[in-house]
Amino acid sequence: MPLVPMTAFTEDVRLHKYAVGQFNLNNLEFTQAITEAAMEEKSPVIFGVSEGALKYMGLDYTVAIAKVAAERAGVPVALHLDHGSNFDMVMKCIRAGFSSVMFDGSHHSFEDNLRLTKQVVEAAHAVGVSVEGELGTIGGVEDDLSVDEEDATLANPEEAIRFWEETKVDYVAIAVGTAHGMYKGVPKIRYDIIEKVANNIGAPIVLHGGSGVPDDAIVKSISLGVGKINVNTESQVACTEAVRKALAAKPNEIDPRKYLGPARDAIKEVVKGKMRLFGSSNRA
Repeated sequence: MPLVPMTAFTEDVRLHKYAVGQFNLNNLEFTQAITEAAMEEKSPVIFGVSEGALKYMGLDYTVAIAKVAAERAGVPVALHLDHGSNFDMVMKCIRAGFSSVMFDGSHHSFEDNLRLTKQVVEAAHAVGVSVEGELGTIGGVEDDLSVDEEDATLANPEEAIRFWEETKVDYVAIAVGTAHGMYKGVPKIRYDIIEKVANNIGAPIVLHGGSGVPDDAIVKSISLGVGKINVNTESQVACTEAVRKALAAKPNEIDPRKYLGPARDAIKEVVKGKMRLFGSSNRA
């Protein structure tokens, strides 16, 4: 089936209290692994693409691969720009065929974030593309993003509610204590912020930095209103470990299919496990 906006999931997500996973595309093997996982789990899925991945793969290649994967999957698939940094990049992705975009204005002042996000929503909604906005600053390192722990700031619930009321973004990402990348300790998630915001807006909450968050924390966050969870680092770790294992067993191997194949299988198992945890299996 063709690519869909994230609003295709919203009603079911909120009604049945589950979350759809965003799993990042880093190359063809990641795309195949995520697609096969969605097919086997009968789960809707979000292909996340960072600006760094677009530089690596190319915008035209990325969209073409995602469209083929979505047609093959037979389940709802959204192609989503992750952490779009400016209006021009967001528009470029929409014109290329993305069905969903995130505008990350969290590094601006609240008023500027509000103003810029409104502009993105107006343009995107006019052509049926869904929009995710962000409040607060999520720490950690992933792809081209790097935020020191001391610079990370939690979302203000009242501002998050006003942000949704004035922008009408389709999904709201709020900083609640998670971080990009893997954790050195146990994340201290502010469930009170999730609950207050979720109870006062008409959109699902997005949890960034889903890699390494304990299962019970994920389940509780979903029960309080999280409807989208981003996972990338765990998939990358599984991929890299599989490649290292394959090359350690056969140091003279030169055929990339011999080590990228096991890597693809490892990514798929991570994604399938997350879909079951998020409750999205058998929801397609």
